[in-house]
Amino acid sequence: MPHAEKGLAVGLFGGSFNPPHAGHALVAEIALRRLALDQLWWMVTPGNPLKSMGELAPLSERLQLSEQIAKNPKIKVTAFEAAHHVRYTADALALVKARNPGVDFVWIMGADSLRDFHRWQRWREIVMTFPIAVIDRPGATLSFLSSVVAKTFDYARVDEGDAPRLARMKAPAWTFIHGPRSSLSSSAIRKLAKG
Repeated sequence: MPHAEKGLAVGLFGGSFNPPHAGHALVAEIALRRLALDQLWWMVTPGNPLKSMGELAPLSERLQLSEQIAKNPKIKVTAFEAAHHVRYTADALALVKARNPGVDFVWIMGADSLRDFHRWQRWREIVMTFPIAVIDRPGATLSFLSSVVAKTFDYARVDEGDAPRLARMKAPAWTFIHGPRSSLSSSAIRKLAKG
């Protein structure tokens, strides 16, 4: 797990990154800038319980590719979930919280993930652990409003203009961040690679 001093604002950006691409780097850069983060932890997960493991590249490969793409020195690429045998996001966030008292974290996710977020293990617990920044993705801008999570936690939505303060807020708190979008997707890249 990367090191963070007390008082820092740190973004947590998790995913299988299978493979990582410029769209992921764009989300990370937008999050760093718009959320006024001191660090961003690019968390390469062992796998996604909601996705097939059959097409999953080895963790070491996804980690190495992520390090090549994440050029900003504020981005810390990590695979601590595998080292701690953590499978679910709720458990990863609980571990991060326990190990880093005094650090202000915000969970970062693409708007495309919000659509199925209510299917994640203990999704309500995730929302109650850290504030969440949802970064716009192509084709997901409008669908996020109708998502179960957006409707359930509508009362906790924070204006996008307050995004720089999000990490310092008490959960539940979330915002939707508009900005440049990349049409790249890992599944499309895998499909092209298969030929």
